[in-house]
Amino acid sequence: MKTTRLVIVAIIFLLPSVLYGQEVEPLRMAFWNVENLFDTQHDTLKEDWAFTPQGENHWTAKRYADKRNKIYKTIAAMGYPVAVGLAEVENDRVLRDLCRFTPLRRVGYEFVHYESADLRGIDCALLYRRDMFEVTESYPIVVADSTEQFYTRDILLVGGVLDKGDSCYLLVNHWPSKRNGDEAERRRRAIAQRLLRIMDSLQQSHPTALVLAMGDFNAAPEEDAISQGLGFDGGYYNSEGFYNLMYNIPKGEGSYKYRGAWSCIDQMIANRELEVEIFAPDYLLIEDSRYMGKKPFRTYTGMKYLSGFSDHLPIIVKIP
Repeated sequence: MKTTRLVIVAIIFLLPSVLYGQEVEPLRMAFWNVENLFDTQHDTLKEDWAFTPQGENHWTAKRYADKRNKIYKTIAAMGYPVAVGLAEVENDRVLRDLCRFTPLRRVGYEFVHYESADLRGIDCALLYRRDMFEVTESYPIVVADSTEQFYTRDILLVGGVLDKGDSCYLLVNHWPSKRNGDEAERRRRAIAQRLLRIMDSLQQSHPTALVLAMGDFNAAPEEDAISQGLGFDGGYYNSEGFYNLMYNIPKGEGSYKYRGAWSCIDQMIANRELEVEIFAPDYLLIEDSRYMGKKPFRTYTGMKYLSGFSDHLPIIVKIP
Protein backbone atom coordinates (compact mmCIF):
# COMPACT_ATOMS: atom_id res chain seq x y z
CA MET A 1 0.00 0.00 0.00
CA LYS A 2 2.84 2.36 0.90
CA THR A 3 4.51 1.57 -2.42
CA THR A 4 1.29 2.45 -4.26
CA ARG A 5 1.08 5.82 -2.47
CA LEU A 6 4.69 6.61 -3.40
CA VAL A 7 4.02 5.83 -7.05
CA ILE A 8 0.93 8.06 -7.07
CA VAL A 9 2.81 10.91 -5.39
CA ALA A 10 5.66 10.58 -7.92
CA ILE A 11 3.20 10.75 -10.81
CA ILE A 12 1.53 13.84 -9.33
CA PHE A 13 4.86 15.62 -9.03
CA LEU A 14 6.10 14.57 -12.46
CA LEU A 15 2.89 15.25 -14.38
CA PRO A 16 3.10 19.08 -14.35
CA SER A 17 6.65 19.03 -15.69
CA VAL A 18 5.68 16.60 -18.45
CA LEU A 19 2.69 18.72 -19.41
CA TYR A 20 4.75 21.88 -19.23
CA GLY A 21 7.35 20.36 -21.52
CA GLN A 22 4.65 19.53 -24.05
CA GLU A 23 3.18 23.05 -23.90
CA VAL A 24 6.41 24.93 -24.47
CA GLU A 25 7.87 22.69 -27.16
CA PRO A 26 7.81 25.00 -30.22
CA LEU A 27 6.88 24.03 -33.74
CA ARG A 28 9.60 24.54 -36.32
CA MET A 29 9.29 25.97 -39.78
CA ALA A 30 12.18 26.45 -42.16
CA PHE A 31 13.24 27.98 -45.42
CA TRP A 32 16.06 26.82 -47.69
CA ASN A 33 17.27 27.84 -51.12
CA VAL A 34 18.44 24.38 -52.20
CA GLU A 35 20.46 25.57 -55.24
CA ASN A 36 19.13 24.15 -58.48
CA LEU A 37 17.07 21.06 -57.65
CA PHE A 38 16.55 19.91 -61.24
CA ASP A 39 15.55 16.56 -62.67
CA THR A 40 17.64 15.22 -65.56
CA GLN A 41 15.11 15.79 -68.36
CA HIS A 42 15.07 18.76 -70.71
CA ASP A 43 11.94 20.91 -70.63
CA THR A 44 11.60 22.56 -74.05
CA LEU A 45 9.86 25.56 -72.47
CA LYS A 46 12.68 26.28 -70.01
CA GLU A 47 16.38 27.10 -70.13
CA ASP A 48 17.37 23.96 -68.22
CA TRP A 49 19.64 22.27 -70.76
CA ALA A 50 22.69 22.60 -68.46
CA PHE A 51 20.99 20.27 -65.97
CA THR A 52 20.80 17.23 -68.24
CA PRO A 53 23.31 14.40 -68.73
CA GLN A 54 24.40 16.00 -72.03
CA GLY A 55 24.50 19.55 -70.67
CA GLU A 56 27.51 21.49 -69.42
CA ASN A 57 26.88 20.44 -65.81
CA HIS A 58 26.65 16.74 -66.75
CA TRP A 59 23.64 16.40 -64.47
CA THR A 60 23.17 12.62 -64.22
CA ALA A 61 20.63 10.46 -62.40
CA LYS A 62 23.30 9.64 -59.82
CA ARG A 63 24.01 13.30 -59.08
CA TYR A 64 20.29 14.06 -58.95
CA ALA A 65 19.69 11.23 -56.44
CA ASP A 66 22.63 12.41 -54.33
CA LYS A 67 21.25 15.96 -54.26
CA ARG A 68 17.81 14.70 -53.27
CA ASN A 69 19.20 12.58 -50.43
CA LYS A 70 21.30 15.48 -49.12
CA ILE A 71 18.15 17.63 -48.92
CA TYR A 72 16.34 14.85 -47.05
CA LYS A 73 19.20 14.44 -44.56
CA THR A 74 19.25 18.16 -43.84
CA ILE A 75 15.48 18.30 -43.28
CA ALA A 76 15.84 15.35 -40.92
CA ALA A 77 18.70 17.07 -39.08
CA MET A 78 16.47 20.13 -38.61
CA GLY A 79 14.02 17.92 -36.72
CA TYR A 80 11.49 17.41 -39.53
CA PRO A 81 9.91 20.91 -39.46
CA VAL A 82 6.16 21.17 -39.86
CA ALA A 83 6.74 23.23 -43.03
CA VAL A 84 9.77 23.93 -45.21
CA GLY A 85 9.74 26.64 -47.85
CA LEU A 86 12.04 25.86 -50.78
CA ALA A 87 13.55 27.98 -53.53
CA GLU A 88 15.12 26.81 -56.80
CA VAL A 89 13.04 23.69 -57.41
CA GLU A 90 12.29 22.85 -61.01
CA ASN A 91 8.89 21.18 -60.99
CA ASP A 92 6.41 18.81 -59.35
CA ARG A 93 8.53 15.82 -60.26
CA VAL A 94 11.54 16.78 -58.15
CA LEU A 95 9.24 17.45 -55.19
CA ARG A 96 7.41 14.17 -55.67
CA ASP A 97 10.72 12.31 -55.86
CA LEU A 98 11.88 14.04 -52.69
CA CYS A 99 8.70 13.12 -50.81
CA ARG A 100 8.38 9.58 -52.18
CA PHE A 101 11.89 8.26 -52.82
CA THR A 102 13.62 9.39 -49.63
CA PRO A 103 12.74 8.55 -46.01
CA LEU A 104 10.67 11.76 -45.92
CA ARG A 105 7.80 9.50 -47.01
CA ARG A 106 7.79 7.91 -43.54
CA VAL A 107 7.16 11.30 -41.97
CA GLY A 108 4.30 12.06 -44.35
CA TYR A 109 5.52 15.15 -46.19
CA GLU A 110 3.40 16.57 -49.01
CA PHE A 111 4.06 19.65 -51.13
CA VAL A 112 2.49 22.70 -52.73
CA HIS A 113 3.95 24.02 -55.98
CA TYR A 114 2.90 26.03 -59.05
CA GLU A 115 4.85 26.60 -62.24
CA SER A 116 6.08 30.16 -62.60
CA ALA A 117 7.27 32.25 -65.55
CA ASP A 118 10.94 32.04 -64.55
CA LEU A 119 12.97 31.37 -67.69
CA ARG A 120 15.37 28.96 -65.98
CA GLY A 121 12.45 26.94 -64.70
CA ILE A 122 13.09 27.41 -60.98
CA ASP A 123 10.15 27.96 -58.64
CA CYS A 124 9.18 28.26 -54.98
CA ALA A 125 7.48 25.40 -53.15
CA LEU A 126 6.34 24.38 -49.69
CA LEU A 127 6.86 21.00 -48.08
CA TYR A 128 4.54 20.31 -45.15
CA ARG A 129 3.77 17.49 -42.75
CA ARG A 130 0.20 16.41 -43.31
CA ASP A 131 -0.05 15.14 -39.71
CA MET A 132 0.68 18.64 -38.36
CA PHE A 133 -0.59 21.06 -40.99
CA GLU A 134 -3.84 21.06 -42.97
CA VAL A 135 -3.65 23.16 -46.13
CA THR A 136 -6.89 25.06 -46.67
CA GLU A 137 -5.86 27.28 -49.60
CA SER A 138 -2.92 27.98 -51.86
CA TYR A 139 -2.18 30.02 -54.96
CA PRO A 140 0.69 31.75 -56.74
CA ILE A 141 1.05 35.52 -56.62
CA VAL A 142 2.44 36.50 -60.00
CA VAL A 143 5.09 39.22 -59.90
CA ALA A 144 6.45 38.69 -63.43
CA ASP A 145 5.52 41.21 -66.13
CA SER A 146 5.42 39.89 -69.67
CA THR A 147 4.77 43.37 -71.12
CA GLU A 148 8.23 44.39 -69.88
CA GLN A 149 9.80 41.01 -70.67
CA PHE A 150 10.37 40.47 -66.94
CA TYR A 151 10.10 36.83 -65.92
CA THR A 152 10.70 35.71 -62.36
CA ARG A 153 9.45 33.42 -59.62
CA ASP A 154 5.93 33.80 -58.21
CA ILE A 155 5.34 34.30 -54.51
CA LEU A 156 3.70 31.13 -53.20
CA LEU A 157 0.91 31.68 -50.65
CA VAL A 158 -0.26 28.75 -48.54
CA GLY A 159 -2.92 29.05 -45.85
CA GLY A 160 -3.72 26.35 -43.36
CA VAL A 161 -4.35 25.15 -39.83
CA LEU A 162 -1.68 23.76 -37.51
CA ASP A 163 -2.41 20.64 -35.50
CA LYS A 164 -3.00 22.70 -32.35
CA GLY A 165 -5.73 24.64 -34.14
CA ASP A 166 -3.88 27.86 -35.00
CA SER A 167 -4.34 29.39 -38.44
CA CYS A 168 -1.34 30.54 -40.43
CA TYR A 169 -0.47 32.01 -43.80
CA LEU A 170 2.94 31.27 -45.28
CA LEU A 171 4.41 33.20 -48.20
CA VAL A 172 7.46 31.70 -49.92
CA ASN A 173 9.61 34.16 -51.87
CA HIS A 174 12.58 34.19 -54.24
CA TRP A 175 13.21 37.72 -55.42
CA PRO A 176 15.34 38.73 -58.43
CA SER A 177 19.12 38.63 -58.02
CA LYS A 178 21.37 41.70 -58.09
CA ARG A 179 22.71 40.81 -61.51
CA ASN A 180 20.99 43.72 -63.29
CA GLY A 181 21.96 46.43 -60.83
CA ASP A 182 19.55 49.34 -60.40
CA GLU A 183 16.85 47.67 -62.49
CA ALA A 184 16.92 44.58 -60.26
CA GLU A 185 16.77 46.80 -57.18
CA ARG A 186 13.68 48.55 -58.55
CA ARG A 187 12.06 45.17 -59.15
CA ARG A 188 12.83 43.96 -55.62
CA ARG A 189 11.37 47.08 -54.08
CA ALA A 190 8.19 46.73 -56.14
CA ILE A 191 7.82 43.08 -55.11
CA ALA A 192 8.47 44.07 -51.48
CA GLN A 193 5.68 46.63 -51.56
CA ARG A 194 3.33 44.09 -53.13
CA LEU A 195 4.25 41.53 -50.46
CA LEU A 196 3.65 44.03 -47.66
CA ARG A 197 0.19 44.87 -48.99
CA ILE A 198 -0.72 41.18 -49.13
CA MET A 199 0.61 40.48 -45.64
CA ASP A 200 -1.22 43.49 -44.21
CA SER A 201 -4.44 42.38 -45.91
CA LEU A 202 -4.09 38.88 -44.46
CA GLN A 203 -3.47 40.30 -41.00
CA GLN A 204 -6.48 42.58 -41.22
CA SER A 205 -8.81 39.81 -42.38
CA HIS A 206 -7.36 37.13 -40.05
CA PRO A 207 -6.16 39.04 -36.94
CA THR A 208 -5.36 35.93 -34.87
CA ALA A 209 -3.48 34.07 -37.61
CA LEU A 210 0.27 33.82 -37.96
CA VAL A 211 1.41 35.61 -41.13
CA LEU A 212 4.95 34.58 -42.06
CA ALA A 213 6.91 35.51 -45.17
CA MET A 214 10.04 33.49 -45.81
CA GLY A 215 12.47 33.30 -48.67
CA ASP A 216 15.57 34.31 -50.52
CA PHE A 217 15.01 38.05 -50.84
CA ASN A 218 18.40 38.71 -52.45
CA ALA A 219 18.64 41.69 -50.08
CA ALA A 220 19.85 41.95 -46.51
CA PRO A 221 17.72 43.58 -43.76
CA GLU A 222 19.56 46.90 -44.05
CA GLU A 223 19.20 47.17 -47.85
CA ASP A 224 16.55 49.38 -49.44
CA ALA A 225 14.37 46.58 -50.81
CA ILE A 226 13.74 45.42 -47.24
CA SER A 227 14.28 48.59 -45.23
CA GLN A 228 12.23 50.83 -47.53
CA GLY A 229 10.16 48.37 -49.57
CA LEU A 230 8.81 46.60 -46.49
CA GLY A 231 8.72 49.74 -44.39
CA PHE A 232 11.25 48.82 -41.71
CA ASP A 233 13.32 52.00 -42.14
CA GLY A 234 16.42 50.26 -40.86
CA GLY A 235 14.66 48.86 -37.79
CA TYR A 236 13.23 45.63 -36.38
CA TYR A 237 9.54 46.55 -36.50
CA ASN A 238 7.35 48.36 -39.05
CA SER A 239 4.16 50.37 -38.72
CA GLU A 240 2.00 47.55 -40.13
CA GLY A 241 2.94 45.34 -37.17
CA PHE A 242 5.55 43.06 -38.75
CA TYR A 243 8.94 42.01 -37.40
CA ASN A 244 12.08 41.42 -39.44
CA LEU A 245 13.23 38.32 -37.54
CA MET A 246 16.71 38.39 -39.11
CA TYR A 247 17.41 41.94 -37.95
CA ASN A 248 19.14 40.83 -34.74
CA ILE A 249 21.40 38.19 -36.30
CA PRO A 250 24.94 39.25 -35.23
CA LYS A 251 27.08 41.03 -37.79
CA GLY A 252 29.45 38.57 -39.46
CA GLU A 253 26.88 35.77 -39.50
CA GLY A 254 24.44 34.88 -42.24
CA SER A 255 22.93 32.29 -44.56
CA TYR A 256 24.89 33.28 -47.67
CA LYS A 257 28.51 34.23 -48.26
CA TYR A 258 29.66 36.45 -51.12
CA ARG A 259 33.27 37.56 -51.58
CA GLY A 260 34.12 36.68 -48.01
CA ALA A 261 31.18 38.48 -46.38
CA TRP A 262 28.24 36.70 -44.74
CA SER A 263 24.78 38.23 -45.12
CA CYS A 264 21.16 37.42 -44.30
CA ILE A 265 19.55 37.58 -47.73
CA ASP A 266 17.42 34.60 -46.64
CA GLN A 267 14.85 36.00 -44.26
CA MET A 268 11.77 35.47 -42.11
CA ILE A 269 9.24 38.28 -41.58
CA ALA A 270 6.26 37.72 -39.28
CA ASN A 271 3.42 39.49 -37.49
CA ARG A 272 4.76 38.39 -34.12
CA GLU A 273 8.14 38.14 -32.44
CA LEU A 274 9.61 34.69 -32.93
CA GLU A 275 12.96 33.03 -32.37
CA VAL A 276 14.96 32.43 -35.54
CA GLU A 277 18.26 30.69 -36.20
CA ILE A 278 20.58 29.94 -39.10
CA PHE A 279 21.06 26.18 -39.38
CA ALA A 280 24.79 25.69 -39.89
CA PRO A 281 26.05 22.22 -38.92
CA ASP A 282 29.60 21.41 -40.01
CA TYR A 283 28.54 19.18 -42.89
CA LEU A 284 26.81 22.11 -44.66
CA LEU A 285 30.08 24.06 -44.65
CA ILE A 286 33.45 23.81 -46.36
CA GLU A 287 36.76 25.61 -45.97
CA ASP A 288 36.88 28.97 -47.74
CA SER A 289 40.42 28.87 -49.11
CA ARG A 290 40.15 32.28 -50.77
CA TYR A 291 38.57 34.41 -48.04
CA MET A 292 39.31 32.24 -44.98
CA GLY A 293 36.85 30.73 -42.57
CA LYS A 294 33.97 28.61 -43.81
CA LYS A 295 31.41 28.93 -46.59
CA PRO A 296 28.34 26.91 -47.67
CA PHE A 297 29.20 23.58 -49.26
CA ARG A 298 27.53 24.06 -52.62
CA THR A 299 26.69 21.60 -55.41
CA TYR A 300 28.62 23.41 -58.15
CA THR A 301 31.09 26.22 -58.41
CA GLY A 302 30.78 27.36 -62.00
CA MET A 303 30.63 24.07 -63.93
CA LYS A 304 32.79 22.19 -61.43
CA TYR A 305 30.82 19.58 -59.52
CA LEU A 306 31.54 19.64 -55.78
CA SER A 307 28.88 17.17 -54.61
CA GLY A 308 27.77 19.58 -51.89
CA PHE A 309 24.41 20.64 -50.52
CA SER A 310 23.65 24.27 -51.45
CA ASP A 311 25.20 27.72 -51.68
CA HIS A 312 22.72 28.86 -49.00
CA LEU A 313 22.18 27.73 -45.41
CA PRO A 314 18.67 27.00 -44.13
CA ILE A 315 16.95 29.23 -41.61
CA ILE A 316 14.57 27.99 -38.92
CA VAL A 317 11.84 29.80 -37.02
CA LYS A 318 10.35 28.46 -33.78
CA ILE A 319 6.64 28.95 -33.15
CA PRO A 320 5.45 28.51 -29.54
